[in-house]
Amino acid sequence: MTMKVEWMRGCATALITPFKANGDVDAERFGSLVERQISGGVRLLVPCGTTGESVTMTEDERREVIRITVEIARGRARVIAGTGSNSTALAIEHSRGAKELGADAVLLVAPYYNKPTQEGLYAHFRAIAEAVKELPVVIYNVPGRTSSNISGETQLRLARDVENIVATKEASGNLSQIMAILRERPENFSVFSGDDALTLAMIALGADGLVSVASNETPEMMSQMVDAALDGEWTRARELHYRLLPLMEGNFVESSPGPVKAAMALMGLIEEELRLPLVPVQEKTRALMRKLLIELGLLKETSHVAA
Repeated sequence: MTMKVEWMRGCATALITPFKANGDVDAERFGSLVERQISGGVRLLVPCGTTGESVTMTEDERREVIRITVEIARGRARVIAGTGSNSTALAIEHSRGAKELGADAVLLVAPYYNKPTQEGLYAHFRAIAEAVKELPVVIYNVPGRTSSNISGETQLRLARDVENIVATKEASGNLSQIMAILRERPENFSVFSGDDALTLAMIALGADGLVSVASNETPEMMSQMVDAALDGEWTRARELHYRLLPLMEGNFVESSPGPVKAAMALMGLIEEELRLPLVPVQEKTRALMRKLLIELGLLKETSHVAA
């Protein structure tokens, strides 16, 4: 039976990782971003995911980012640390490390590059979950980045067979697959949208929440939209969804997290620094993000980070 995790519900933020001009992690600004999320009503925080550029971070940097998140969130929000890798052994090491640091759960992306079979995917996630048995595990299906889809059948098999695999972040965009998971999932197994723009539709179908990119920019409105939908306040949820939809789409006009980092730099929250092979967005994208932020009332008068 799936482990019951009552807090596994609502709006989670896939946190960006701010970097300094010299390439170092900006720990001070990161801490401020975590505090901003909690103040904005977000109760689930996801450090070291795709949006956090985790694949470019050293193990020491990963640990520091998770440590900061746990320390600031303690008693106020839950931390679902990204610990995935295309190496099962390394993902186990990362997951054990996150547990030691006090993370409440781990998020495991499907192995990228290797292109395992469905049996290989099953064995990968099961091995990691069994290595951290007391820790809730969220599997993350994002075929657009990993080149392999975790089928609905494989996700359901993992949910039924492994007690601490308690949720999935579904970013396949395949509503038929998502509906099959929602229809057949065991009790206590949560389904999160991995796509801001599909969240309202997925919650209407029975999903439990969202792991969001746009909540980096506007934690208040994104958490309000998700909460309204989960509470059945559909008129309010639709109003917020359509208001936020241009921003949700704008965040992906170039490779994420490029646009969201450009937006947050315009808001004065970070420096627009990414790690290669990602580079700052084109000027037309920056102009688009500026326009979207102004329309939402999110852009401060100062358009650059304060010195």
